[in-house]
Amino acid sequence: MSPTRWISDFNAIGIRTKATKNGGTFAHRDIALEFASWISAEVKLYIIKEFQRLKMEESEQLEWQGKRMLTKLNYLVHTDAVKEYLITVELSEEQKSYVYASEADMLNVALFGVRAKEWKDKNPDKRGNIRDYASTIELAILSNIEYHNSLLIKENISPKERLIILNKEANREKELFNKNNIKAIRREENA
Repeated sequence: MSPTRWISDFNAIGIRTKATKNGGTFAHRDIALEFASWISAEVKLYIIKEFQRLKMEESEQLEWQGKRMLTKLNYLVHTDAVKEYLITVELSEEQKSYVYASEADMLNVALFGVRAKEWKDKNPDKRGNIRDYASTIELAILSNIEYHNSLLIKENISPKERLIILNKEANREKELFNKNNIKAIRREENA
């Protein structure tokens, strides 16, 4: 059946024909893909595979976003402990910012082995920070050590001791995930 006859017999929308010098058949992309898949099994297989790839990518992105949100929520618990136990009234706003940044960097060093500025210097072309490029597994570990650090702060453990404890915990969790063959799903490869 020709496209012209199909349009007239079924009152089809989303497709039109133009019988001029530069004419042809024009269709909405969904209709065009359906026609292409009907004509060629190879095209149909390609469309199916591409759809599956996109759905997998979407699923991984949603998982990553969920983990990133969880770490941001746990970061509130962490910063609350910093505010309550490490920030004194005598500190200037700049000094308070330094305390928060130092605590965030301690978590980065414990998990990633690098401070935020060091990562940024090595990755000047990337937007955001190291945590934006972390795997879902790394984000889960980060969430755990943020909470763990808030408890250590409340117990008045020194920064040096906390870094050692948090690094051991991060490494223990990485090893646990690796031993159980839980693979990190990367949003984008770290440089």
